[in-house]
Amino acid sequence: MSERPKAVILLSGGVDSATCLAIALANGYEPYGLSFNYHQRHAVELAAASQVAAFFGVSQHLVLDIPLGKIGGSALTTSMDVPKDVPADLIGRAIPITYVPARNTIFLSFALAFAEVVSAGDIFIGVNAMDYSGYPDCRPDYIAAFEKMANLAVQKAVEGQLVFRIRTPLLHLNKAQIIKKGLELGVDFALTHSCYDPDPTGLACGRCESCISGEKDSPRPEPRIRRATLRDASETRRSPPCLY
Repeated sequence: MSERPKAVILLSGGVDSATCLAIALANGYEPYGLSFNYHQRHAVELAAASQVAAFFGVSQHLVLDIPLGKIGGSALTTSMDVPKDVPADLIGRAIPITYVPARNTIFLSFALAFAEVVSAGDIFIGVNAMDYSGYPDCRPDYIAAFEKMANLAVQKAVEGQLVFRIRTPLLHLNKAQIIKKGLELGVDFALTHSCYDPDPTGLACGRCESCISGEKDSPRPEPRIRRATLRDASETRRSPPCLY
């Protein structure tokens, strides 16, 4: 019996990456999870990533510490205020201050190194149609360029042992479609978290872009995914919930 192909999954702990992991498993991959403590203010997502990794039984879940807060330039890694109550129809029209400089390039570079070591030709990242409208490192042409670079940059590629592919199965899906796909594949969204500005206990704010953007695509999400904390759904604020 042939071995399953290996894949590295960038696992943030949110809806998108959890769905990516489920898709990789459904397509027969042996998954290796990779998460980052980049000193983000919503570090509670790392606990979510660990729970998602355990739920799906990944072969290895690696968490790396990268202090991007020392570089700054983002509301996610500094004391800058996270924007709240942005009208849903304005989200994605400009690059927001929640953009972290070169984050996906940094993350994918570490993923490439991990993939080479474990001999995984595929790297999954949960960029989607909502992301690439506002974040430059989520665009299809960026992904294609990184994939080309990856195959020029590492030993196993230049020696012909591996061909690296950046897998983006959510690229043309909106939030409602991603959630539907995840539910079909058995994702427990109660384990996920992505609020940009949770309170000290990890409770989603319900007002940041991450919390409200899902409402634009899915105004009536299923109750079991209306929570973005690691506690009981009854503790969620009355404001719109974080969906990814």
